[in-house]
Amino acid sequence: MRVLILGAGGHAQVVADILLQAASRGSTLAPLGYLDDDRTLLGERRLGLPILGTIDQIDDIEHDAVIIGIGHNPTRHRLFEEMQDCNQFIVTAYHPSSIVGGDVEVGPGSVLCAGAIVNPGSRIGANVIINTGATVDHHNVLGDHVHIGPGAHLGGDVRVGTGTLIGIGSTIMPQRTVGAWSVVGAGGVVTTNIGDECVVVGVPARSNRAKV
Repeated sequence: MRVLILGAGGHAQVVADILLQAASRGSTLAPLGYLDDDRTLLGERRLGLPILGTIDQIDDIEHDAVIIGIGHNPTRHRLFEEMQDCNQFIVTAYHPSSIVGGDVEVGPGSVLCAGAIVNPGSRIGANVIINTGATVDHHNVLGDHVHIGPGAHLGGDVRVGTGTLIGIGSTIMPQRTVGAWSVVGAGGVVTTNIGDECVVVGVPARSNRAKV
């Protein structure tokens, strides 16, 4: 299956590497190249794959599926909805070193990076990033468009709302809820429930400001 990667920045190259690594181990997902709205990048190559055009040129390039290689949650959300609206088939990417429990559900467009672990009973929404070395313990529920940053750890029975960013190296204690479109700053430790559109930082994590 020929896959176009939307975006050509750092995270897009991580996604490309995941697809290439998986293909070398028998996956049928074959990355064709990138689409990026920075026209100055046209013709460049990243990890051996070409930047083929802009995202609005997607119908001009023969392909079977797409995946979004953009870390910024609102932008990834917007592109996901645009791809759904034009009936693009959106695939999910698993690094060969990721570990996923047998009954885990993972939504379309999600990306599980190297060393990511999702334990049994968890439900991962659509268009989610579980980044390098992050762990999602048993019976978690992650909403759509969530980003679990590198090295972050979620205890058992955690709930994370739509579009939320769990920053690098942060920890969510078991049975806690983090609301939609919130941010847990890098290294934060969440010991109490967090509402929607909040920014929390520190140990323990406390409100820094209402999210604008």
